[in-house]
Amino acid sequence: MRSSSYRKMAATLAALAVLGTVATASAASADDSGKKPQSGPAYAKVTGSAEFTLPYVKDDDIRSFTFDASAAPYSRPLPGIPTGLPTDARGTVKISHYSAQRHVTYTSEGRVDCLVTGPHTATLTAVITKVSPGGPPWVGKRMGFSVYDGGKGHGGSRDRVGFSWNGVNLLPGTAAVPEAEVGTCMAPAPYAPVTKGGYAVQHADLLPPPQG
Repeated sequence: MRSSSYRKMAATLAALAVLGTVATASAASADDSGKKPQSGPAYAKVTGSAEFTLPYVKDDDIRSFTFDASAAPYSRPLPGIPTGLPTDARGTVKISHYSAQRHVTYTSEGRVDCLVTGPHTATLTAVITKVSPGGPPWVGKRMGFSVYDGGKGHGGSRDRVGFSWNGVNLLPGTAAVPEAEVGTCMAPAPYAPVTKGGYAVQHADLLPPPQG
């Protein structure tokens, strides 16, 4: 009787050991399949503040962007696309431009609506919601930005930014050469070197549509 009880206990422990091995293997397979662990980043982000210089302009102006943008996939329903898009995002962009000639700082703020990242790089767009007195007539316009994170964390002098105005988004063949409308997540390559501060790009692949 006692021998039979021992055999049953041994069989139960063996079964539990097998189940534990299967569970561990399943968890490892889930990680290997590309799903991010809970402790890792779930969505793309761009954060930081930096001053930058224009390589084709020599002046004493001080220009800076501040980004606090996070991906929010499938959060903005559109006509014909009720789920929204994998590039949907939220957050803020702040623009500052000190004019040395006028001794005035102009500022603008925008609401982020799109974000796409790759390793060390990002493009994002924001609709301008506020412009300081004397600033450009940007309220309601979508502006594009690009970021290159050249170092770990909030990088340093290797970081770069780009933006969709000041001669890089024109409609050629017209008399006044007006700027073209900016679509979501559209921006030129990050061409302007950062001189102070830096940015951090947290990359995450675009997610598939939600089920159901």
